[in-house]
Amino acid sequence: MRDGATTKETLTPRGPPAPANWPAPDTRLLRLGMALTVAALTFAAFLPVRRNGFVSWDDDKNFLENPHFRGLGLEQLHWMWTTFHMGHYVPLSWMTLGADYSLWGMNPAGYHLTSLLLHAANAVIVYVLARTLLASSAREASSDTDVPVTLAAAFSALVFALHPLRVESVAWATERRDVLSGLFFFSSILIYVKSRGVPTRSRGYWIAVALFVCALLSKATSMSLPAVFLILNVFPLKRLGGDAGWTTPQARRVYVELVPFVMLAAATAVLSIVALHPPEQLGFAAKLSVSFYSLAFYLWKTVLPFELSPLYELPQRVDPTALRFVASAVIVACLAGLAWSLRRRTPALAATLCLFFVVTLPMLGVVQNGPQIAADRYTYHAAPALAVLAGVALLFALRRAPAIAGVVASAIVLGLTALTWDQSTIWRDSQTLWARVLEIDAQSAVGHSNMANVLYSQNRVADGIEHSEQAVRIAPQSPEAHNGLGVGLARAGRLAEAAAEYRRALTLRPAYDDAEDNLGVALARQNDNVGAIQRYQRALELNPENSNAHINWGNALVRLNRIDQAIPHYDAALRIRPDNAEAQHNWGVALAQQRRFPEAIEHFRAALAIEPGHVEARQYLELAKRLAADQQPSPPRL
Repeated sequence: MRDGATTKETLTPRGPPAPANWPAPDTRLLRLGMALTVAALTFAAFLPVRRNGFVSWDDDKNFLENPHFRGLGLEQLHWMWTTFHMGHYVPLSWMTLGADYSLWGMNPAGYHLTSLLLHAANAVIVYVLARTLLASSAREASSDTDVPVTLAAAFSALVFALHPLRVESVAWATERRDVLSGLFFFSSILIYVKSRGVPTRSRGYWIAVALFVCALLSKATSMSLPAVFLILNVFPLKRLGGDAGWTTPQARRVYVELVPFVMLAAATAVLSIVALHPPEQLGFAAKLSVSFYSLAFYLWKTVLPFELSPLYELPQRVDPTALRFVASAVIVACLAGLAWSLRRRTPALAATLCLFFVVTLPMLGVVQNGPQIAADRYTYHAAPALAVLAGVALLFALRRAPAIAGVVASAIVLGLTALTWDQSTIWRDSQTLWARVLEIDAQSAVGHSNMANVLYSQNRVADGIEHSEQAVRIAPQSPEAHNGLGVGLARAGRLAEAAAEYRRALTLRPAYDDAEDNLGVALARQNDNVGAIQRYQRALELNPENSNAHINWGNALVRLNRIDQAIPHYDAALRIRPDNAEAQHNWGVALAQQRRFPEAIEHFRAALAIEPGHVEARQYLELAKRLAADQQPSPPRL
């Protein structure tokens, strides 16, 4: 029976009979009710993300210091469709973020709400897809009614959507590209599967192609879709292999229809490698070890999702003979052998394991980019494969012990919900995020560097220096670690040592704009304003969106009494980052030195509106008010 029929099967099942007491409700109402339930439970489990802010893990570079995405005007759209910002070409993702800015400004709650709504929509799509696949497979083997298939599909969707491995993609504003590309990726699979059930429906096929294009324009890792279709055509569609053969006319038609998908994926793969400018890569043995480890890690964490972290840092040296890498290779090899040996008896197991592998393949370190050896977000597109397998297991259990199966499934859903709720709070702010990283891995150099930056922002300089020194000890070749230590030393008044750390960072990475900017600050504090300006200029050549470099350049010009030249730099800093209280405050100071007190007062007030606890802005505001009052002419005497 095709998915969508409203009558019940009456053929004798091959296995144990389905329970006779399954109700027979209106199938449309049942399916709608399950879809709404899946969406509602998903939304509820992720509610903590609405209280989360932007974090110092790419959110600052993507949103706080990036003026180009703010809105959907022609200028913003041109940037979105032509930029490879931070190595990614994701114009559709940027468009949704531009729409968020139009609705919410820079309030992070709105951005998280949009990501959550997209994730809830993905959960519903996975539910419909799971139901389509389960119904197709189940009715070849038994006379299941619509109820157990629908319940199993809803369970599959919830296992996907409520799993704590999904939190990173939903709770991290930067990863909008995951949930948006997932929307198109899963929709393309659903439309393709349904249209292949009726081969004459060519419109569905071309809709699937168009959705694939949208997925690629949202995140390039969607390029694995042609491999997904190839596997699905083997099982459960059975249009390849087995009785269908591999070289028959039908098989050749399958290959032809996959050509547009393959061409799009290949073009995207080439474009992605060019755009990423990937750093120096690991050797072949190390890369293979990392790939095995990552794949085993994802499978393990899917089953036991505990001690999850925003960052699993790549070790400073990858030893392929280390126990964890060898054990991972053995586990993957055993699973591959199991899937192959059971491919005829349990094709669902073989197909889901293959699907999980091919979808995660682009993220398994084939091209190493970034400090991570693995990442929770890399499971987003692959997770439905294992989730559908969980639905198959529940469907099998419902035929035999429905009460026990229902209790176990409910317990799993509740457990995943609790874990996801807790994991979502880790992304509340930068401090909770990096504290979690260091809780899981005390030897994370990236974690120590970023925690140091959080502590510096809280004026906990001594504590911050400890973390920076730890980062340098762990990763002496890390420019970020040396730059962070320089910031701490400068805050402690040890300017010569700070300058040495900045120069060390620049030796390791000559195009490091933050280190250039910070070195300029150290020089300015040693009264070398001319040398400082040269550093600020270099920082802005490297990164024109460095708002701090503009502020510091303006400050240096004020000290040189070139105030009219300084003001454009404060203005530029605020165009880049409108919520920069320091730019407003320093602009006010510059105007006050020109005795333009009414204008200065407005900037001090703007600084306090952004940062109510800005002590200097409040002090200068009161002083500017008194001086402005003294400037007023006395009223004429009567």
